[in-house]
Amino acid sequence: MLQSNTIQFLTALKKNNNKPWFDSNRKNYETTKADFSSLVEKLLHATAVFDEPIGILTAKECMFRINRDVRFSKDKSPYKTNMGASLSYGGKKASVAGYYFHCEPGQSFAAGGFYMPPAPELAKIRQEIDYNIDEWKKIVENKSFKKHFATGLDTSDMLIRPPKGYDENNPAISYLKMKSFTVAQPISDELLTNKKMVAEIAASFAAMKPMLDFLNRAVE
Repeated sequence: MLQSNTIQFLTALKKNNNKPWFDSNRKNYETTKADFSSLVEKLLHATAVFDEPIGILTAKECMFRINRDVRFSKDKSPYKTNMGASLSYGGKKASVAGYYFHCEPGQSFAAGGFYMPPAPELAKIRQEIDYNIDEWKKIVENKSFKKHFATGLDTSDMLIRPPKGYDENNPAISYLKMKSFTVAQPISDELLTNKKMVAEIAASFAAMKPMLDFLNRAVE
C-alpha cells in the first residue's frame, strides 16, 4: 500500500506543475519517491513468486524519473504527474514484454505486454501469432485473463490494412494488425492505500504472464 501523503503530493503536483513549487516541496517529493520505491520492492517480491527472474531487479532499475523530456513536446510542464515502474527482464530500458504499474490519482492502473515493439520484434510477434493462433487465443480468451482485463487487448492503434505478407482472410488478422500487445486493469484510489493493493496487482500480473511468455518467446 501507499501512504496517503503520496497521493496528496501527486494531486498537488498536478495543480502546481512548475519548478518553484516543486523546489519548495522537494522534501515531500523525496518522501513520496521513497514510499513508491518501497511499494515497487514489494511488487518485485510478489511477482517473483510466479516469475522468478523478476526477483533479481531493484526498485531503482524499474522506476521512471519524474522529470519530463520536453524537448520535442508542446506541453512544457516540467514534471510527470504520476509515478511509474516497469518490471521487465533487464529493467525499464529493456525492449521486452513486461509488467507495468502506473500510479496517478484517478488514473492508476496495472498493465503489461509489449508496447510499440520495434519493427524486427513486431514482425517476429506477428509470425508467432500467425503460426500459433490457437495457443494465442487460448491465452487471451482465458477466463482468468478476461476477469482481470475485461476490455481485452488494447486495440486503439491498429493497422487499417493487413501487414505486408498477410491476407485479410487470415484467421489471426485481428491480432496481426496490432502495433502493440498490451492489457491494463484500472486501480482505484481506494486500493492505492489499501493493504490488499500489492496482492491485487500481483494477481493481475500473474494473469498476464502467459501472454508475456508468448511475446518474449517470439522475440528471443
